[in-house]
Amino acid sequence: MTWEAAQTGKRGRQPSYSDTAIQTCLTMKVLFGMALRQTTGFVESLLQLVGLDWAVPDFGTLSRRQKALVVNILYRGSTGPLHPLIDSTGIKVEGEGKWHAREHGDPKRRVWRKIHLGIDEQTLEVRAVEITGSHIGDAPMLPDLIGQIPMDEEVASVAADGAYDTRKCHDTIADRGAHAVVPPPKNAKPWKPTTPGALARNEALRASKYLDRAIWRRWSGYHRRSRVETKMHCMNRRSAKRNCSGRASWRDTSTARSQKSKSASQSSTATPRSAYPSLSP
Repeated sequence: MTWEAAQTGKRGRQPSYSDTAIQTCLTMKVLFGMALRQTTGFVESLLQLVGLDWAVPDFGTLSRRQKALVVNILYRGSTGPLHPLIDSTGIKVEGEGKWHAREHGDPKRRVWRKIHLGIDEQTLEVRAVEITGSHIGDAPMLPDLIGQIPMDEEVASVAADGAYDTRKCHDTIADRGAHAVVPPPKNAKPWKPTTPGALARNEALRASKYLDRAIWRRWSGYHRRSRVETKMHCMNRRSAKRNCSGRASWRDTSTARSQKSKSASQSSTATPRSAYPSLSP
């Protein structure tokens, strides 16, 4: 790893730290939830522990460089064919919380966004992502998610919930030579066997009715899709934590203001001492 930046050959002051050094410090910041000043001291302590006499970028440098930093995330890759897990969730990006809406009304309309993810079953790394509005369904985004996976990479199976039980989804999975692990609805009917995706879906429907749905889920490995639900739960908890922290700060500010106004009103209504009659003879 190169800690110091290489000379760019351009006019002006040359950068002192490489992008790798800035990314390392910012990774520590996000990983441990620290501020920029805390990150600087933390990285400096780590370098001292390993015996490296390297200079550490200050918080101003980290704040300035993170705006234009190109983050390089290495993909570890899984051994063997890929088994993507598909799911989606909604995240609120605008509007007050439920407590504020219940107490003071909701004058502004809350805006939601949907995040569609495709993760690797083995490494749990995100291989495909799409962000859409709340009016976009789950099934129309599966072809775009599968299209983000390189064509030269083998896809063995694609697991998704019943919302992806459409012709387009099954045809997209069949075109990649993969096996669709998508449970058909209870009242599902066989499709016309005009495409390979329809044939595979009819086989899954026949197997689920013959083996029972619970046995078919265990036999097909549908339970593996719970891993992507865990990933979605982590994202929702992170988003809720940020909203709760912002709501808590708003509550603290409003409480402090109310207490201050209450104390001011009490002091203004209190009778001055000079108004009482003197008790001295």
